[in-house]
Amino acid sequence: MTAATATTAETFRPALHYAARNTWLNDPNGLIFHDGVYHLYYQNNPLDNVWGNMSWGHATSTDLLTWTEHPVAIACNEFEDIFSGSIVYDRENTSGFGTGAAAPLVAVYTSAYKTASAHHGIQAQSLAFSLDGGHTWTKYTGNPVLNRESAEFRDPKVFRYDGDAGSYWVMVAVEAKDFEVVLYKSLDLKDWELLSTFGPANATGGVWECPDLFPLPVDGDPENLKWVLTVNLNPGGPNGGSAGQYFVGDFDGTTFTSATTVTDGPQDPDRLGEYQWLDWGRDYYAAVSFSDVPDDRRLMIAWMNNWEYANEIPTSPWRSPMSLVREVSLKSVDGSWRLVQQAAGERAPHAVQTPSFSLAAIELSDGRHVLDGAAGSVQRIELTVTPGTAEECGLIVRGGEAEGTRIGLRPTEGRIVVDRRESGQTDFHGSFASIDTAPIRTTDGSYEITVYVDRCSVEVFAQEGQVTLTELIFPAATSTEVSLYATGGTATIDSLSVTQYA
Repeated sequence: MTAATATTAETFRPALHYAARNTWLNDPNGLIFHDGVYHLYYQNNPLDNVWGNMSWGHATSTDLLTWTEHPVAIACNEFEDIFSGSIVYDRENTSGFGTGAAAPLVAVYTSAYKTASAHHGIQAQSLAFSLDGGHTWTKYTGNPVLNRESAEFRDPKVFRYDGDAGSYWVMVAVEAKDFEVVLYKSLDLKDWELLSTFGPANATGGVWECPDLFPLPVDGDPENLKWVLTVNLNPGGPNGGSAGQYFVGDFDGTTFTSATTVTDGPQDPDRLGEYQWLDWGRDYYAAVSFSDVPDDRRLMIAWMNNWEYANEIPTSPWRSPMSLVREVSLKSVDGSWRLVQQAAGERAPHAVQTPSFSLAAIELSDGRHVLDGAAGSVQRIELTVTPGTAEECGLIVRGGEAEGTRIGLRPTEGRIVVDRRESGQTDFHGSFASIDTAPIRTTDGSYEITVYVDRCSVEVFAQEGQVTLTELIFPAATSTEVSLYATGGTATIDSLSVTQYA
């Protein structure tokens, strides 16, 4: 690769998000905090920058801000691809993989068996273990440990359940094409017993993948716990392509019962907007949470891409970043519950930065208003908006000649929009140039929005994280302008601050 080609290739490499050095990645896997280190494993093609040769890549961080890439952790071979899964710390050595000196980390992953295997065409669950803190792994000789003779049984998320029903491991996996979550229990991670199933429910416009199940206190009250079941699906998202949905309810150690199901069975296309989405943008998929995070914090991360165009985004030699790590909580809203998401404390750059640009209240009228001194390609922008007579008002980031990503509010429609039709390179796939929207309500008559801008993405957190939209963008390196705009009337920007990171 020439110097000029390398420079072009790195134009979109993110500063705030993890991306592999020169290979493909997709679903996050095996997320765990262990011995002071966050481990991010992920679906990885170690030989190319498109999907294939599925193995587990590996990166670590102590602050969720800077990541160190390591060699492939669990590699595919002639018998199996290593599909998605999770890792648990087997403190009591229930699996027997540990030694007197070390309890094991145990990876539970999907074996996607190839032609050379006796299980050809089957997806089943297998184990690998590590005795050195997650850097080297040994596959269990008794694999697979759970085989339903299914071609679409995958993505096990395993956690330790301790409750009225007892103490044991619980696996949450999917029968992808049946839109069904299956729950199993085990005492030793090797022998599994079916507990129950959930689904189909709500969004079923594409296969179900990468489930997760975890408890959260409502409004921070530890005496009021609800369980959250997340399920990703592809396609079928609220703005097209890949997305993730969630349900809130109860888990008694055997059965998850949803209190937020809108439709049982096949989805009702007219009610898609009523379902609870992890993110309304086009590029937030396969979201799962970290295990064993201190203080019972629930941290999640997702693959920042969409299967409609994933293999074609212009980021060679690497392809696909991860989202920001988010801390999620559960809030009671209008008699129900809503997942609230914020950039995680260690991950949020504003924790150690001060704004480099700010302005007091101004009234916007029709047109675009460039903010001198606010330009940047890696930044955090916070603004509060009080709607007036404008049909739409908001923010344009990564602006330049004939370029810009518009983040707008449409008060009469009760919608927030991200318009990336002029976000730079958009012609690599017919579905990329899009206007994506989400429902939003004012709080005390105003809107509060935080936008993380990076070299190839925007992540929008609105109304303190009750609504999020995540979008890839591919603007020219010189497109760094920040503007405010209003159309069809006026609006008031109550406050705005910009923090630069690179």
